[in-house]
Amino acid sequence: MTKATLPGLTLCNNATLRRAGRKLGRFYDDVLAPSGLKGTQYGLLYQIHIGSEPAMGAIAEALIMDLSALGHTLKPLIRDGYVEAFADKDDRRVKRVRLTPQGGLKLNEATKLWTIAQQRFEAMVGKDQAAKLRAALDAIAALDFDMPPAR
Repeated sequence: MTKATLPGLTLCNNATLRRAGRKLGRFYDDVLAPSGLKGTQYGLLYQIHIGSEPAMGAIAEALIMDLSALGHTLKPLIRDGYVEAFADKDDRRVKRVRLTPQGGLKLNEATKLWTIAQQRFEAMVGKDQAAKLRAALDAIAALDFDMPPAR
């Protein structure tokens, strides 16, 4: 389908953002494919790496996803031996995660491919435009949509 067959699509912020997100997600997935990871899995490995054994709830909050979606994304990473989940030493109800040594190696491998994807994207849209896009999207992610809009 083309834009001409979908009247009004470009007027919807949500539809346009999702369409762009799917296209960009496929691009990163394709570049990361030799590592065996999808972009979402790479992003999760990176968040775990920088988080110093983060709680699963903290990761879900940072990535703006629910715990079940996080668990779904984590499951193959745990299965493949890249991540291990464990109970917090002070509160056994809290689940924490950490990279295994194999996960650290996989993250390093995938980071090389991710860097290629970043460079290609920035070559296509421009480094300044890419930075502005990230800033705009971060600002949107920080909005509290539960609050009534100001009038």
